Amino acid sequence: MNNRFRMNLLALSLMSFIFYCSPKSKTVTPIVPPPIVPVSSDMDCWITRSDQSMRLEKQNVVLRFDATANSSQNIQVDETQTVQTIEGFGYTLTGGSAQVISQLNATVKAQLLQELFGTNTNSIGISYLRISLGASDLNSSTFSYDDMPAGQTDLALANFSLAPDKDYLIPLLKEILLINPNIKIMSCPWSPPVWMKDNNSTIGGSLQPKYYDVYARYFVKYIQMMKAEGIPIDAITPQNEPLNPANNPSLLMLATEQANFVKNNLGPAFQAAGISTKIIIYDHNCDKPEYPLSILNDAAAKQYVSGSAFHLYGGSINVLSSVHSAHPDKGLYFTEQWTSSTGDFGGDLRWHIKNVVIGSMLNWSKVALEWNLANDANYGPHTIGGCTQCKGAITVNNPDSYSKNVAFYIIAHASKFVPAGSVRIASNISGNLNNVAFKTPLGKIVLLVENDGNATEVFNIKYHDKWVNTSLEAGAVATYVW
Repeated sequence: MNNRFRMNLLALSLMSFIFYCSPKSKTVTPIVPPPIVPVSSDMDCWITRSDQSMRLEKQNVVLRFDATANSSQNIQVDETQTVQTIEGFGYTLTGGSAQVISQLNATVKAQLLQELFGTNTNSIGISYLRISLGASDLNSSTFSYDDMPAGQTDLALANFSLAPDKDYLIPLLKEILLINPNIKIMSCPWSPPVWMKDNNSTIGGSLQPKYYDVYARYFVKYIQMMKAEGIPIDAITPQNEPLNPANNPSLLMLATEQANFVKNNLGPAFQAAGISTKIIIYDHNCDKPEYPLSILNDAAAKQYVSGSAFHLYGGSINVLSSVHSAHPDKGLYFTEQWTSSTGDFGGDLRWHIKNVVIGSMLNWSKVALEWNLANDANYGPHTIGGCTQCKGAITVNNPDSYSKNVAFYIIAHASKFVPAGSVRIASNISGNLNNVAFKTPLGKIVLLVENDGNATEVFNIKYHDKWVNTSLEAGAVATYVW
């Protein structure tokens, strides 16, 4: 055997040894963990804090109904007890509001209108607007729809014209109606034409009885001409703040005068013209419930009246329930409350949610409206003598930008989740937790809660004998939806 053969044999033997002695590879099946199934939440929650660290912010938390007992206080929601049907939440679209919004560039204005009136996820879904019939004090100047030279009258209303509102208000209303054709509009005069008044001034004075009939026809003509513009007026009040003759414009209209005007002129004029627009009386503070009650107690006037409207610059919001108890067949409407340029976000948020939104709803109101929708950075425009500190829900900073103020969030916590046609349902007040509950036309339950205390409150939302345990910081507002 030669040396080469021996070497090849040795190499072959060595390779065989390595092959048979080496550990054999194995096919390893990896261990796959089971998929992680996210825990779903039974309800959604949006919160605004008084320090503005959250403003209508949806919470990334799991809120699930449970039947395990705990010691927390309860807010019990009962959908079997239904109360009033809601007509909407919103603001007064003053002439000044329309003017500043119309001065935004087209893209920014479209964005704002969608945010206010649209139905997408970023919208707050405003469903009710109040406008002035003629000028309010938050117009840049005073006017009526039938102004005449000094010493002249227009008994035939031949000079009646909506022209003063055709630059801003009417075009903007048409844009809003394209976004939400079902929005309801209430219209209210601050003053009649001065030639109808006993002082020939836009400020104060009284409507002369000899002009009651022509003034009723003034309302009829207004409603008909707005309808011709494609703008339906769902309701009117005969006078904004009839016991405040100091504003510009304004009018003093005592309860006996309003009763006579409604039963002898306005109501019959609407009936004769086939107008179904609601007549809502009073439209002033909660400290004078005897005003609307005296009109409702007059059967001849009451037949034309759909309800009473209130503000809360005086009195208690609970007065609305007293009026409801006396005349349960007539509606209640909360139509105005302003936030001030000198106000505090947290304080205004707490007070307005407690009184204007929750309070009015618990006391039978069909609507809850804040005052001015928008103004410029100087809280204008306004008339000479008009409100100089009224802060809108929106501040138009310049043609390219706007900012949202506390009134935006006050209304948004309801309007975004509680559409027109929703019904208030029963819920109990627990400690510092002011609240009101609704069932929407789509069957959703909505609970609005305000913590009026000075510490975080832990509580249960109890529904169908189960409950969700949660908490809310002092001064914060939360809307829960399930």
